[in-house]
Amino acid sequence: MSLARALRVERGAVVSFVGGGGKTTAMFRLATELSAAGFRIVSTTTTHISTEQVQFAPASIALDEVDLLESRLDQHGHCLVIGPPDGKGRVFGASSELIDALHARADVDIVLVEADGSRSLPFKAPGPHEPVVPKATTILAPIAGMNSLGQPLDEAHVHRSEIVAALSQQSLGSPITPQTLARVLSHPEGGAKHCPARARLVPILNKTDNDVAMLPAGEAAQALLANAAVDAVVLSSMQQDPPVRETWSHTAGIVLAAGKATRYGAAKQALPWNGETLAAHAARIALDAGLDPVIVVLGHQAELVEKSLAGLPVHTVFNSGFEAGQSTSLRKGLEALPARTGAAVFLLADQPLITADILRTLVQAHRQSFAPACFPVFEGLRGNPVLFDKALFRELKEMRGDTGGRELLDKYASAVVAVPSDYAVLLDIDTPEQYEEQKSGVRSQEPEVRS
Repeated sequence: MSLARALRVERGAVVSFVGGGGKTTAMFRLATELSAAGFRIVSTTTTHISTEQVQFAPASIALDEVDLLESRLDQHGHCLVIGPPDGKGRVFGASSELIDALHARADVDIVLVEADGSRSLPFKAPGPHEPVVPKATTILAPIAGMNSLGQPLDEAHVHRSEIVAALSQQSLGSPITPQTLARVLSHPEGGAKHCPARARLVPILNKTDNDVAMLPAGEAAQALLANAAVDAVVLSSMQQDPPVRETWSHTAGIVLAAGKATRYGAAKQALPWNGETLAAHAARIALDAGLDPVIVVLGHQAELVEKSLAGLPVHTVFNSGFEAGQSTSLRKGLEALPARTGAAVFLLADQPLITADILRTLVQAHRQSFAPACFPVFEGLRGNPVLFDKALFRELKEMRGDTGGRELLDKYASAVVAVPSDYAVLLDIDTPEQYEEQKSGVRSQEPEVRS
Protein backbone atom coordinates (compact mmCIF):
# COMPACT_ATOMS: atom_id res chain seq x y z
CA MET A 1 0.00 0.00 0.00
CA SER A 2 1.03 3.63 -0.25
CA LEU A 3 2.67 5.43 2.64
CA ALA A 4 -0.15 7.98 2.65
CA ARG A 5 -2.70 5.24 3.19
CA ALA A 6 -0.66 3.47 5.86
CA LEU A 7 -0.27 6.70 7.83
CA ARG A 8 -3.93 7.68 7.27
CA VAL A 9 -2.87 11.14 6.10
CA GLU A 10 -5.74 13.55 5.58
CA ARG A 11 -6.05 17.22 4.63
CA GLY A 12 -4.80 19.39 7.49
CA ALA A 13 -2.15 16.91 8.64
CA VAL A 14 1.34 17.83 9.77
CA VAL A 15 3.58 14.74 9.56
CA SER A 16 6.92 14.91 11.37
CA PHE A 17 9.60 12.27 10.71
CA VAL A 18 12.21 11.53 13.38
CA GLY A 19 14.66 8.73 14.15
CA GLY A 20 17.11 6.82 11.99
CA GLY A 21 18.13 7.10 8.37
CA GLY A 22 15.38 7.14 5.78
CA LYS A 23 13.49 10.18 7.02
CA THR A 24 14.18 12.33 3.96
CA THR A 25 13.32 9.50 1.56
CA ALA A 26 10.09 8.86 3.44
CA MET A 27 9.17 12.54 3.47
CA PHE A 28 9.67 13.00 -0.26
CA ARG A 29 8.00 9.69 -1.04
CA LEU A 30 4.94 10.78 0.92
CA ALA A 31 4.97 14.20 -0.73
CA THR A 32 4.96 12.58 -4.18
CA GLU A 33 2.02 10.34 -3.30
CA LEU A 34 -0.02 13.16 -1.82
CA SER A 35 0.63 15.70 -4.57
CA ALA A 36 -0.29 13.05 -7.17
CA ALA A 37 -3.60 12.71 -5.30
CA GLY A 38 -4.26 16.43 -5.71
CA PHE A 39 -3.11 17.74 -2.33
CA ARG A 40 -0.98 20.88 -1.98
CA ILE A 41 2.13 19.87 -0.03
CA VAL A 42 4.78 21.88 1.77
CA SER A 43 7.86 19.99 2.97
CA THR A 44 10.63 21.33 5.17
CA THR A 45 12.97 20.47 8.05
CA THR A 46 13.48 21.83 11.53
CA THR A 47 17.16 20.80 11.33
CA HIS A 48 18.88 20.55 7.95
CA ILE A 49 19.04 18.46 4.78
CA SER A 50 21.81 18.09 2.22
CA THR A 51 21.92 20.32 -0.82
CA GLU A 52 21.63 17.18 -2.99
CA GLN A 53 18.37 16.25 -1.27
CA VAL A 54 16.87 19.63 -2.12
CA GLN A 55 16.73 18.39 -5.72
CA PHE A 56 14.21 15.71 -4.70
CA ALA A 57 11.48 18.35 -4.53
CA PRO A 58 9.90 19.66 -7.77
CA ALA A 59 10.24 23.22 -6.44
CA SER A 60 11.84 25.00 -3.51
CA ILE A 61 11.81 28.47 -2.00
CA ALA A 62 13.88 30.21 0.66
CA LEU A 63 12.45 31.32 3.97
CA ASP A 64 12.27 34.92 2.81
CA GLU A 65 10.36 33.91 -0.34
CA VAL A 66 7.19 32.57 1.23
CA ASP A 67 5.18 35.06 -0.84
CA LEU A 68 6.05 32.81 -3.82
CA LEU A 69 4.62 29.70 -2.18
CA GLU A 70 1.12 29.87 -3.62
CA SER A 71 2.34 30.15 -7.21
CA ARG A 72 4.83 27.29 -6.71
CA LEU A 73 2.06 25.08 -5.32
CA ASP A 74 -0.23 26.06 -8.20
CA GLN A 75 2.46 24.93 -10.63
CA HIS A 76 3.96 21.88 -8.90
CA GLY A 77 1.64 20.79 -6.09
CA HIS A 78 4.66 20.34 -3.78
CA CYS A 79 7.20 22.89 -2.63
CA LEU A 80 10.15 22.55 -0.26
CA VAL A 81 10.79 25.49 2.10
CA ILE A 82 14.46 25.82 3.08
CA GLY A 83 16.77 28.13 4.97
CA PRO A 84 20.29 29.29 4.18
CA PRO A 85 23.27 26.94 3.64
CA ASP A 86 25.26 25.93 6.70
CA GLY A 87 28.63 25.79 4.94
CA LYS A 88 28.82 21.99 5.25
CA GLY A 89 26.90 20.99 2.14
CA ARG A 90 23.56 21.30 3.87
CA VAL A 91 20.74 23.82 4.19
CA PHE A 92 18.77 24.73 7.27
CA GLY A 93 15.00 24.55 7.39
CA ALA A 94 12.14 26.37 9.05
CA SER A 95 11.34 27.24 12.64
CA SER A 96 8.44 25.59 14.43
CA GLU A 97 6.66 28.95 14.42
CA LEU A 98 6.92 29.22 10.63
CA ILE A 99 5.70 25.65 10.21
CA ASP A 100 2.67 26.47 12.35
CA ALA A 101 2.03 29.46 10.09
CA LEU A 102 2.40 27.35 6.94
CA HIS A 103 -0.05 24.81 8.36
CA ALA A 104 -2.58 27.60 8.96
CA ARG A 105 -2.50 28.83 5.34
CA ALA A 106 -5.61 28.18 3.27
CA ASP A 107 -3.50 27.33 0.20
CA VAL A 108 -1.59 24.53 2.00
CA ASP A 109 -3.24 21.15 2.55
CA ILE A 110 -0.52 19.13 4.30
CA VAL A 111 2.89 19.91 5.81
CA LEU A 112 5.70 17.33 5.98
CA VAL A 113 8.68 17.84 8.29
CA GLU A 114 12.03 16.16 8.85
CA ALA A 115 12.46 16.91 12.54
CA ASP A 116 15.93 15.61 13.44
CA GLY A 117 19.16 14.14 12.04
CA SER A 118 20.84 10.75 12.36
CA ARG A 119 24.25 10.82 10.62
CA SER A 120 22.62 8.48 8.03
CA LEU A 121 22.64 5.59 10.51
CA PRO A 122 19.56 3.35 10.59
CA PHE A 123 18.88 3.66 14.32
CA LYS A 124 19.20 6.46 16.85
CA ALA A 125 17.97 8.08 20.03
CA PRO A 126 17.46 11.83 20.25
CA GLY A 127 19.95 14.07 21.99
CA PRO A 128 19.05 16.66 24.64
CA HIS A 129 18.25 19.27 21.95
CA GLU A 130 16.26 16.88 19.73
CA PRO A 131 13.89 16.43 18.09
CA VAL A 132 12.39 19.77 17.09
CA VAL A 133 8.78 18.67 16.62
CA PRO A 134 6.32 21.41 15.61
CA LYS A 135 3.37 21.81 17.99
CA ALA A 136 1.03 21.50 14.99
CA THR A 137 2.22 17.91 14.35
CA THR A 138 -0.70 15.49 13.95
CA ILE A 139 1.37 12.40 13.08
CA LEU A 140 4.79 11.68 14.57
CA ALA A 141 6.62 8.94 12.67
CA PRO A 142 9.84 7.67 14.30
CA ILE A 143 11.87 5.56 11.86
CA ALA A 144 14.33 2.71 12.37
CA GLY A 145 16.02 0.56 9.74
CA MET A 146 15.66 -3.21 10.06
CA ASN A 147 19.22 -3.48 8.74
CA SER A 148 20.32 -2.48 12.25
CA LEU A 149 19.15 -5.82 13.69
CA GLY A 150 21.94 -8.07 14.88
CA GLN A 151 24.46 -5.24 14.78
CA PRO A 152 26.33 -4.31 17.96
CA LEU A 153 24.90 -1.42 19.92
CA ASP A 154 27.80 0.99 19.32
CA GLU A 155 28.51 4.31 17.62
CA ALA A 156 29.50 2.61 14.37
CA HIS A 157 25.95 1.34 13.93
CA VAL A 158 23.76 3.51 16.16
CA HIS A 159 23.60 7.28 16.57
CA ARG A 160 23.87 8.12 20.29
CA SER A 161 24.32 4.49 21.26
CA GLU A 162 24.70 5.30 24.97
CA ILE A 163 21.22 6.84 25.07
CA VAL A 164 19.79 3.89 23.11
CA ALA A 165 21.41 1.51 25.62
CA ALA A 166 19.85 3.41 28.53
CA LEU A 167 16.38 3.57 26.97
CA SER A 168 16.40 -0.10 25.92
CA GLN A 169 17.99 -1.25 29.19
CA GLN A 170 20.73 -3.26 27.53
CA SER A 171 24.48 -3.05 27.50
CA LEU A 172 26.64 -1.32 24.91
CA GLY A 173 28.00 -3.74 22.35
CA SER A 174 25.12 -6.20 22.73
CA PRO A 175 23.15 -7.16 19.60
CA ILE A 176 20.23 -4.98 18.52
CA THR A 177 16.99 -6.97 18.67
CA PRO A 178 13.36 -6.31 17.67
CA GLN A 179 12.70 -5.54 21.33
CA THR A 180 15.49 -2.93 21.28
CA LEU A 181 13.80 -1.13 18.40
CA ALA A 182 10.38 -1.35 20.04
CA ARG A 183 11.53 0.01 23.40
CA VAL A 184 13.35 2.98 21.90
CA LEU A 185 10.82 3.92 19.20
CA SER A 186 7.96 4.05 21.72
CA HIS A 187 9.90 5.54 24.64
CA PRO A 188 8.85 9.05 25.76
CA GLU A 189 12.54 10.03 25.65
CA GLY A 190 13.11 8.12 22.39
CA GLY A 191 10.93 7.99 19.32
CA ALA A 192 7.96 9.50 21.16
CA LYS A 193 9.96 12.43 22.55
CA HIS A 194 8.12 15.76 22.21
CA CYS A 195 5.12 14.05 20.64
CA PRO A 196 2.19 16.51 20.92
CA ALA A 197 -0.62 15.23 23.11
CA ARG A 198 -3.13 14.95 20.27
CA ALA A 199 -0.71 13.56 17.68
CA ARG A 200 -0.77 9.94 16.55
CA LEU A 201 2.48 8.02 17.10
CA VAL A 202 3.14 5.77 14.09
CA PRO A 203 6.61 4.14 14.08
CA ILE A 204 8.02 3.07 10.71
CA LEU A 205 10.19 -0.05 10.48
CA ASN A 206 12.03 0.54 7.21
CA LYS A 207 14.26 -1.72 5.12
CA THR A 208 11.88 -4.69 5.26
CA ASP A 209 13.18 -5.43 1.77
CA ASN A 210 12.50 -9.19 1.81
CA ASP A 211 10.54 -11.87 3.62
CA VAL A 212 13.50 -12.65 5.88
CA ALA A 213 13.22 -9.15 7.38
CA MET A 214 9.46 -9.40 7.85
CA LEU A 215 9.55 -11.91 10.74
CA PRO A 216 11.62 -9.75 13.13
CA ALA A 217 9.75 -6.68 11.90
CA GLY A 218 6.53 -8.38 12.96
CA GLU A 219 8.04 -9.11 16.38
CA ALA A 220 8.96 -5.45 16.76
CA ALA A 221 5.52 -4.34 15.59
CA GLN A 222 3.80 -6.59 18.10
CA ALA A 223 5.99 -5.26 20.90
CA LEU A 224 5.31 -1.67 19.83
CA LEU A 225 1.55 -2.18 19.83
CA ALA A 226 1.78 -3.42 23.42
CA ASN A 227 2.33 0.27 24.19
CA ALA A 228 -1.06 2.02 24.20
CA ALA A 229 0.60 5.25 23.01
CA VAL A 230 1.42 3.68 19.64
CA ASP A 231 -1.35 4.18 17.09
CA ALA A 232 -0.03 1.85 14.36
CA VAL A 233 3.24 0.43 13.00
CA VAL A 234 4.28 0.63 9.35
CA LEU A 235 6.56 -2.03 7.83
CA SER A 236 8.13 -0.49 4.75
CA SER A 237 10.75 -0.60 2.07
CA MET A 238 10.96 2.97 0.80
CA GLN A 239 12.95 1.95 -2.28
CA GLN A 240 10.17 -0.37 -3.48
CA ASP A 241 6.88 0.46 -5.15
CA PRO A 242 4.52 0.47 -3.36
CA PRO A 243 6.65 1.22 -0.30
CA VAL A 244 4.53 -0.31 2.49
CA ARG A 245 4.42 -4.07 2.95
CA GLU A 246 2.23 -4.19 6.06
CA THR A 247 0.61 -1.87 8.57
CA TRP A 248 -0.12 -3.23 12.04
CA SER A 249 -2.84 -1.59 14.11
CA HIS A 250 -4.75 -2.24 17.32
CA THR A 251 -7.42 -4.76 16.30
CA ALA A 252 -10.28 -5.45 18.68
CA GLY A 253 -12.78 -8.27 18.85
CA ILE A 254 -16.48 -7.55 19.38
CA VAL A 255 -18.62 -10.58 20.26
CA LEU A 256 -22.31 -10.02 19.51
CA ALA A 257 -24.13 -11.96 22.22
CA ALA A 258 -27.23 -9.88 22.92
CA GLY A 259 -29.95 -11.35 20.69
CA LYS A 260 -33.14 -13.02 21.86
CA ALA A 261 -32.82 -15.91 19.35
CA THR A 262 -36.53 -16.17 18.61
CA ARG A 263 -35.93 -18.72 15.83
CA TYR A 264 -34.07 -21.00 18.22
CA GLY A 265 -36.44 -20.56 21.15
CA ALA A 266 -33.76 -20.03 23.81
CA ALA A 267 -30.72 -17.87 24.52
CA LYS A 268 -28.20 -19.38 22.10
CA GLN A 269 -25.30 -17.44 23.60
CA ALA A 270 -25.80 -19.31 26.88
CA LEU A 271 -25.85 -22.79 25.34
CA PRO A 272 -23.07 -25.14 26.51
CA TRP A 273 -20.12 -25.82 24.20
CA ASN A 274 -17.12 -27.87 25.32
CA GLY A 275 -17.51 -26.93 28.94
CA GLU A 276 -18.33 -23.27 28.42
CA THR A 277 -21.09 -21.21 26.83
CA LEU A 278 -21.18 -20.26 23.16
CA ALA A 279 -20.52 -16.63 24.15
CA ALA A 280 -17.52 -17.58 26.26
CA HIS A 281 -16.23 -19.83 23.48
CA ALA A 282 -16.39 -16.99 20.95
CA ALA A 283 -14.62 -14.65 23.38
CA ARG A 284 -11.90 -17.23 24.04
CA ILE A 285 -11.28 -17.70 20.30
CA ALA A 286 -10.97 -13.93 19.89
CA LEU A 287 -8.44 -13.81 22.74
CA ASP A 288 -6.49 -16.75 21.31
CA ALA A 289 -6.25 -14.88 18.00
CA GLY A 290 -4.63 -11.92 19.76
CA LEU A 291 -7.54 -9.49 19.40
CA ASP A 292 -7.32 -6.76 22.00
CA PRO A 293 -9.51 -5.68 23.62
CA VAL A 294 -12.27 -8.27 23.37
CA ILE A 295 -15.68 -6.76 24.05
CA VAL A 296 -18.79 -8.89 24.58
CA VAL A 297 -22.11 -7.15 23.94
CA LEU A 298 -24.80 -8.52 26.25
CA GLY A 299 -28.57 -8.21 26.13
CA HIS A 300 -30.97 -11.13 26.49
CA GLN A 301 -30.09 -13.27 29.53
CA ALA A 302 -27.25 -10.84 30.25
CA GLU A 303 -26.59 -11.94 33.84
CA LEU A 304 -26.37 -15.60 32.87
CA VAL A 305 -24.04 -14.91 29.94
CA GLU A 306 -21.85 -12.52 31.91
CA LYS A 307 -21.44 -15.10 34.67
CA SER A 308 -20.20 -17.59 32.06
CA LEU A 309 -17.46 -15.13 31.06
CA ALA A 310 -15.91 -15.09 34.54
CA GLY A 311 -12.16 -15.52 34.39
CA LEU A 312 -11.81 -14.31 30.81
CA PRO A 313 -10.00 -10.96 30.31
CA VAL A 314 -12.87 -9.41 28.37
CA HIS A 315 -14.97 -6.26 28.69
CA THR A 316 -18.76 -6.49 28.71
CA VAL A 317 -21.29 -3.87 27.69
CA PHE A 318 -25.04 -4.10 28.06
CA ASN A 319 -27.30 -3.30 25.12
CA SER A 320 -30.69 -2.38 26.55
CA GLY A 321 -32.09 -1.95 23.04
CA PHE A 322 -31.09 -5.38 21.73
CA GLU A 323 -34.65 -6.16 20.60
CA ALA A 324 -34.35 -3.38 18.00
CA GLY A 325 -31.86 -5.49 16.03
CA GLN A 326 -28.21 -6.36 15.53
CA SER A 327 -27.25 -2.82 14.54
CA THR A 328 -27.77 -1.71 18.14
CA SER A 329 -25.20 -4.23 19.34
CA LEU A 330 -22.71 -3.13 16.69
CA ARG A 331 -23.09 0.41 17.91
CA LYS A 332 -22.66 -0.52 21.59
CA GLY A 333 -19.53 -2.50 20.80
CA LEU A 334 -18.01 0.31 18.76
CA GLU A 335 -18.74 2.88 21.45
CA ALA A 336 -16.76 0.78 23.93
CA LEU A 337 -13.57 0.69 21.81
CA PRO A 338 -10.43 2.56 22.88
CA ALA A 339 -9.65 5.65 20.81
CA ARG A 340 -6.58 4.10 19.14
CA THR A 341 -8.42 1.04 17.79
CA GLY A 342 -7.58 0.65 14.09
CA ALA A 343 -9.96 -2.19 13.23
CA ALA A 344 -12.48 -4.52 14.82
CA VAL A 345 -13.54 -8.09 14.08
CA PHE A 346 -17.24 -8.73 14.72
CA LEU A 347 -17.93 -12.27 15.88
CA LEU A 348 -21.33 -13.92 16.17
CA ALA A 349 -21.81 -15.95 19.34
CA ASP A 350 -23.63 -18.65 17.37
CA GLN A 351 -20.64 -19.62 15.16
CA PRO A 352 -18.73 -22.06 17.39
CA LEU A 353 -16.74 -23.65 14.54
CA ILE A 354 -14.82 -20.43 13.88
CA THR A 355 -11.15 -20.83 14.85
CA ALA A 356 -8.44 -18.44 15.95
CA ASP A 357 -6.62 -19.14 12.67
CA ILE A 358 -9.60 -17.83 10.68
CA LEU A 359 -9.46 -14.62 12.68
CA ARG A 360 -5.70 -14.32 12.20
CA THR A 361 -6.05 -14.58 8.42
CA LEU A 362 -8.53 -11.69 8.47
CA VAL A 363 -6.15 -9.58 10.56
CA GLN A 364 -3.23 -10.41 8.27
CA ALA A 365 -5.27 -9.52 5.18
CA HIS A 366 -6.00 -6.14 6.76
CA ARG A 367 -2.32 -5.56 7.59
CA GLN A 368 -1.41 -6.11 3.96
CA SER A 369 -4.25 -4.11 2.42
CA PHE A 370 -5.65 -1.65 4.98
CA ALA A 371 -8.93 -2.32 3.19
CA PRO A 372 -12.13 -0.85 4.67
CA ALA A 373 -13.27 -4.40 5.40
CA CYS A 374 -12.01 -7.98 5.14
CA PHE A 375 -14.39 -10.93 5.12
CA PRO A 376 -14.05 -14.71 4.70
CA VAL A 377 -15.35 -16.60 1.67
CA PHE A 378 -15.87 -20.29 1.00
CA GLU A 379 -16.49 -21.41 -2.58
CA GLY A 380 -17.56 -17.92 -3.56
CA LEU A 381 -19.97 -17.43 -0.65
CA ARG A 382 -19.42 -14.62 1.83
CA GLY A 383 -19.39 -15.58 5.49
CA ASN A 384 -18.64 -14.33 8.97
CA PRO A 385 -16.89 -12.99 11.02
CA VAL A 386 -16.02 -9.68 9.33
CA LEU A 387 -13.21 -7.24 10.06
CA PHE A 388 -14.03 -3.54 9.64
CA ASP A 389 -11.39 -0.83 9.45
CA LYS A 390 -11.88 2.26 11.62
CA ALA A 391 -12.62 4.23 8.45
CA LEU A 392 -16.07 2.62 8.47
CA PHE A 393 -16.81 2.90 12.20
CA ARG A 394 -18.87 6.06 11.79
CA GLU A 395 -21.06 4.50 9.09
CA LEU A 396 -21.47 1.34 11.14
CA LYS A 397 -22.75 3.42 14.05
CA GLU A 398 -25.35 4.94 11.74
CA MET A 399 -26.83 1.56 10.79
CA ARG A 400 -30.35 0.87 12.00
CA GLY A 401 -32.53 -2.21 12.39
CA ASP A 402 -31.70 -5.90 12.42
CA THR A 403 -28.70 -5.67 10.13
CA GLY A 404 -24.96 -5.95 10.39
CA GLY A 405 -22.45 -4.51 7.97
CA ARG A 406 -23.65 -6.23 4.80
CA GLU A 407 -24.83 -2.94 3.33
CA LEU A 408 -21.34 -1.45 3.71
CA LEU A 409 -19.68 -4.51 2.17
CA ASP A 410 -21.86 -3.97 -0.87
CA LYS A 411 -21.29 -0.21 -0.88
CA TYR A 412 -17.49 -0.61 -0.86
CA ALA A 413 -17.38 -3.79 -2.93
CA SER A 414 -14.50 -2.53 -5.08
CA ALA A 415 -12.27 -1.87 -2.05
CA VAL A 416 -13.06 -4.65 0.44
CA VAL A 417 -10.96 -7.82 0.53
CA ALA A 418 -12.31 -11.38 0.34
CA VAL A 419 -10.19 -13.88 2.27
CA PRO A 420 -10.39 -17.58 1.30
CA SER A 421 -11.49 -19.63 4.28
CA ASP A 422 -13.23 -22.89 5.18
CA TYR A 423 -16.83 -24.05 5.48
CA ALA A 424 -17.13 -22.90 9.11
CA VAL A 425 -17.53 -19.25 8.08
CA LEU A 426 -20.90 -20.09 6.48
CA LEU A 427 -22.32 -21.94 9.48
CA ASP A 428 -24.32 -20.56 12.37
CA ILE A 429 -26.87 -21.98 14.77
CA ASP A 430 -30.51 -21.03 14.27
CA THR A 431 -32.27 -24.23 15.36
CA PRO A 432 -31.74 -26.99 17.94
CA GLU A 433 -31.10 -29.37 15.02
CA GLN A 434 -28.23 -27.22 13.76
CA TYR A 435 -26.83 -27.01 17.28
CA GLU A 436 -26.78 -30.79 17.60
CA GLU A 437 -25.31 -31.20 14.10
CA GLN A 438 -22.41 -28.86 14.83
CA LYS A 439 -21.75 -30.49 18.19
CA SER A 440 -21.55 -33.86 16.48
CA GLY A 441 -19.51 -32.58 13.53
CA VAL A 442 -22.19 -33.38 10.94
CA ARG A 443 -21.87 -31.19 7.85
CA SER A 444 -25.42 -31.03 6.53
CA GLN A 445 -26.49 -27.47 7.26
CA GLU A 446 -27.37 -25.32 4.27
CA PRO A 447 -25.24 -22.19 4.57
CA GLU A 448 -26.92 -18.89 5.35
CA VAL A 449 -24.81 -15.88 4.42
CA ARG A 450 -25.06 -13.10 7.00
CA SER A 451 -23.06 -10.01 7.83
